[in-house]
Amino acid sequence: MKELILTHLRQPAELEQLYRKNKSEFKAAFQSLYPEIKGQEAAEFWNSRLNYTTDTVSWGKAQEWQFIIGAAVVAWFLAKLPAFFNWDEEFFYLRNLGFVIFPFVSAYFAWRKKIPFKSLLTPIIILVIAIVYINLLPDQKNSDTLALACIHLPLFLWGMLGYIFSGTDGKNLPKRLEYLNFNGDAVIMGAVLGLSGLLLSGITVGLFSLIGLQIEKFYFEYIGVFGLVAAPLIATHLTQTNPQLVNKVPPIVAKIFSPLVLIMLVIYLGAIVYAGKDPYNDREFLLLFNMLLIGVMGLIFFSVAESSEEKSSTSAKWILTLLSLTTIIVNLVALSAIGFRISEWGFTPNRLAVLGVNVLMLIHLIRVFQQLTLSLKKDFSMEDVGLAVVRYLPVYLIWTALVIFLFPLIFSFE
Repeated sequence: MKELILTHLRQPAELEQLYRKNKSEFKAAFQSLYPEIKGQEAAEFWNSRLNYTTDTVSWGKAQEWQFIIGAAVVAWFLAKLPAFFNWDEEFFYLRNLGFVIFPFVSAYFAWRKKIPFKSLLTPIIILVIAIVYINLLPDQKNSDTLALACIHLPLFLWGMLGYIFSGTDGKNLPKRLEYLNFNGDAVIMGAVLGLSGLLLSGITVGLFSLIGLQIEKFYFEYIGVFGLVAAPLIATHLTQTNPQLVNKVPPIVAKIFSPLVLIMLVIYLGAIVYAGKDPYNDREFLLLFNMLLIGVMGLIFFSVAESSEEKSSTSAKWILTLLSLTTIIVNLVALSAIGFRISEWGFTPNRLAVLGVNVLMLIHLIRVFQQLTLSLKKDFSMEDVGLAVVRYLPVYLIWTALVIFLFPLIFSFE
């Protein structure tokens, strides 16, 4: 794309055609090239066009809101099935909670992007298989494989959402990077909507209680549930129609928390040694240790994705590089603890699942660390680091599918 932009820089019609063919890839490539072509008339025009923002909030078209409300009603009905048909709530929500959210957001993008039904056929078939499969698993309360399948299922659906987001073009790396950025924007917008909803709920329930009407049970079981299932759809729509509302917040969050997390992590590693905590024999501590690892790795990837859209300072690159290196050390400690537990007590579904995901994360972190190191030498841009992050994501999707669909069979639903 960079070469095409340079070739057609003095040809407005060809540039417009390139832009309309793939807007996100064009924008990413142009912003990477802009420092080299800055000052040229065409470059200044496209820079102004691509970075133009407005303070006006766009609510979108009426048809879009009709789709959102309709999808939210269907999602609400699905979420209330246990109440309507007197089903076991624990059985239903443990297995189906992800289906109340991700398929409807996927449907929004499929509808908005006008993806042909033929291209959606494979995701739909996979979704149907997943629904049938997860609900046919034996209802064994202490089954580790059932718990693992239910935990990994939302991650699998998140991956399928990314596939739809990319327009069913799974090889489009810039689209994967855009998907990571979308997740950051959607989480922030969802948090704002959630806090606003809690405030509205508190005021509503309080006002009705003043006149002697106790509506808490009805309100939260029906109206509150509708708000919860509608929030992801509304947050998604607002981020797509008003990117200027939140696109400046994630980079700020990343720049503030990356150095703080680096300092915390270094101090925490020292505190573990001082306190004499042992992840090798303390199962609960090892679990928390791995949750910390996943959270820090997520922050690194989120920061890299946000930094890929703008020119990062050398200090920011150093912080991310050191944070990646420290996280690799944490991962190695976790891996050694898992290996020790397997050598002492043998394989279990949980130990194999944790071992697998830690190995995958270690490989991913090493790849990202290598790219960050190259970016310090100015051999690679942060966009290249971001592409290294998203290029590896399908590996997690494959592992997640293995845990969901094969682990219960391999371990006889243990």
